[in-house]
Amino acid sequence: MAVLSGLEPKAVFGYFEKLCAVPHGSGNTKQISDLCVGFAKELGLRWRQDEVNNVVIWKDASPGCEDAPPVILQGHIDMVCVKTEDCAKDMAKEGLDLRTDGEWVWADKTSLGGDNGIAVAMILAILADGGLPHPPLEAVFTVDEEVGLEGAFALDCSDLKGRKLVNLDSEEEGVFTVSCAGGVRVDCFLPGKRAPLNGEAGYKISLEGLLGGHSGGEIHKGRASANQVMGRVLYSAMERVPGLRLADVRGGRFDNVICSRNQAKAAVPADRAGEFEAFIREFDAALKNEYAGCDGGVTLTCEKTALEGALTPEATANMLRTLLAVPQGVQAMNVDFPGLVQTSLNMGVMEMKEDGLYFGISVRSCIATQKDMMVQRLKAILELGGGSFTLRGNYPGWQYDRNSALREEVLGAYKSVCGKQGTIEATHGGLECGLFVEKLPGLDAVSFGPELHDVHSVKERLNVASTQRVYEVTRELLRRESAAGK
Repeated sequence: MAVLSGLEPKAVFGYFEKLCAVPHGSGNTKQISDLCVGFAKELGLRWRQDEVNNVVIWKDASPGCEDAPPVILQGHIDMVCVKTEDCAKDMAKEGLDLRTDGEWVWADKTSLGGDNGIAVAMILAILADGGLPHPPLEAVFTVDEEVGLEGAFALDCSDLKGRKLVNLDSEEEGVFTVSCAGGVRVDCFLPGKRAPLNGEAGYKISLEGLLGGHSGGEIHKGRASANQVMGRVLYSAMERVPGLRLADVRGGRFDNVICSRNQAKAAVPADRAGEFEAFIREFDAALKNEYAGCDGGVTLTCEKTALEGALTPEATANMLRTLLAVPQGVQAMNVDFPGLVQTSLNMGVMEMKEDGLYFGISVRSCIATQKDMMVQRLKAILELGGGSFTLRGNYPGWQYDRNSALREEVLGAYKSVCGKQGTIEATHGGLECGLFVEKLPGLDAVSFGPELHDVHSVKERLNVASTQRVYEVTRELLRRESAAGK
């Protein structure tokens, strides 16, 4: 029996459960893309699937609404796959184990993928609804949004006629997003020469218990990045115990996720092993104090381990000194939208290989020149450390449109359904709207969605009642848009 069968809207949660039954992490979207094509075929609708697995589905206007301008409904079909340490599920091959208490929906021991599967489910339910008055609809499902908006970059928009875009990729009900930051991924490298040990004691150092979260939506909360903090831990340990040599350090899987755990290995002079262990205990207490208000579960521990080799002392010092200098977190706040982060960085992924350290940084800013400045700063720091970098996934921001007609129509639909005023905001997160606005001149766009908490984490959960309200707001908006054709 379907886990979500008793929830309303029944069609939305029915489609959502079918989507969750197939794996659809970023880079692994063929199966869910084919599923969306299958839905289009079942509904007898025209569709297009491109070589990267983006899907576009067209539905003609309902009778009497043929002259209404088309509306684009858009969401992405990939999700961030994370799981608990004790979860045996292979998320590249298996679907999710959904759970609900009637108020919330979540997945057992994994992320839920409500970001952005619930948008896809709502759009499919609208496409399947034969009784809803609506203008011509263009449903756009993109892939690999979570790893740099790659599907939106690749999408051919030449056959899209709509100049109003409803993006359903926001996570706070009643908040309507009308601007977002642009961003770029910076792939960094620091070389490191290795050498055999010389009688040192080997240690594994673990930093765990951090909350992590989305580097766009939650970077302002002050949560610790395990990658950045581990760099600080190791540099401080090197100061306390001269002769420390770094053997390994790694953490994180995605550039746009605040890293929640990091594990390193280091060699220390055997006669100072006790001093190193004492330092780790002291620093654990310091971190618990610093992050008590936002990462109360943080733990720093060490245990002895066998090592075959490590970086030379010189390479260790250079690498840790450079890591300590790399900025992390909020760099500037926006003056037009109080409380909004304007510019930030996130060191999301870190991995030591034979030739040195590789780490990825997500740079975000709604001001293009400030984004460029942060890339310059990273370049200067890496050059001083003898490193290098490459850029990828450079995407534009979405500038606030003071004359948006769609914004007023959405606010009217929300007031009609929910009986209260909506809130207009900008986001520091990256949204595909910026790319669509760039590709479709004259496009008017708004982003909204149901209440989703702790996305990109194993605590991710979707509110059921909020989903029903947002679905009704979307339907009401389409009814209003269809009236333009009468």
